[in-house]
Amino acid sequence: MISVRAKQRLSVMAVMCMFALMGCSTTSQEKAENNGSKTQSSAKSNPSKLIVALLPDENAATVIQDNQGLSNYLEETLDKEIELVVSTDYSSMIEAASNGRLDLAYFGPLSYVLAKTKSNIEPFAARVKNGSTTYTSIIIGNTEAGITKLEDIKGKTVAFGDPASTSSRLFPELTLADAKLKSGEDYKAVFLGAHDAVALAVQSGNAQAGGLSRPIFDSLVDKGTIDPNKVKVLAESDPIPQYPWTLRKDLDSQLQNNVRSAFLQLEDDSVLGPFKADGFAEMTDKDYDGIRNAGKTLGLDLGEFVK
Repeated sequence: MISVRAKQRLSVMAVMCMFALMGCSTTSQEKAENNGSKTQSSAKSNPSKLIVALLPDENAATVIQDNQGLSNYLEETLDKEIELVVSTDYSSMIEAASNGRLDLAYFGPLSYVLAKTKSNIEPFAARVKNGSTTYTSIIIGNTEAGITKLEDIKGKTVAFGDPASTSSRLFPELTLADAKLKSGEDYKAVFLGAHDAVALAVQSGNAQAGGLSRPIFDSLVDKGTIDPNKVKVLAESDPIPQYPWTLRKDLDSQLQNNVRSAFLQLEDDSVLGPFKADGFAEMTDKDYDGIRNAGKTLGLDLGEFVK
């Protein structure tokens, strides 16, 4: 017979063995799950392919072409595959950022501010031109229609780009408001989506005036797309912080550092040329507080763009 003490000893050993087996089984399962979790986490934070989104402020084909040199540079520098994407409009790019589908994104100042309200993104760089990280917005008029000064806009049609555009909506509206011209009362506003569409609409007379980025307007004139004899610059805004390059804050920290370095150390003129830039400089979220204040001045409902 087995004594009570022996039975107790055997019971303890059996329980210990059972826990040991359960522990081994659970550990193996946990290891598999943890490995899978780590793989998924790694794939998300340090992907082999980076999705780089570009703002549709001009024709999509032009935007892709202008950024191809940058794409090649980033592929070589970061040792990552780069996929350039151009959203259909500003709001869809904001939505994609909010869903974490974009790794890097080139926003306009206002669209960045709007995206920031619901996305885990951070600005890290903006282009430098002549030592400055700012640009301006302009109001243009059709000379044949007799639009030679801001006062001539009253009662006319004014073209803007995207409703979430900084230099083709926000600052042109501010400029017009300073001239005592209010949308819906003193002029009819139409939104055409892109800056180049605004310039072409004013040149053709489909709109008598319009607002867009000064650098884009100058580029269109340089290319011969816009005839400065048909289109007159009526006013220019105060300086605006340049378009920010942003990244997902949950990317691997070393990858984030590598991305920042790739932009801030870029000196290749063949890559910088399409940006009409001398290089890139560091930017932070605080640099765009003026955009937030401008939106408040006009009474814009920021939630309108980020539903």
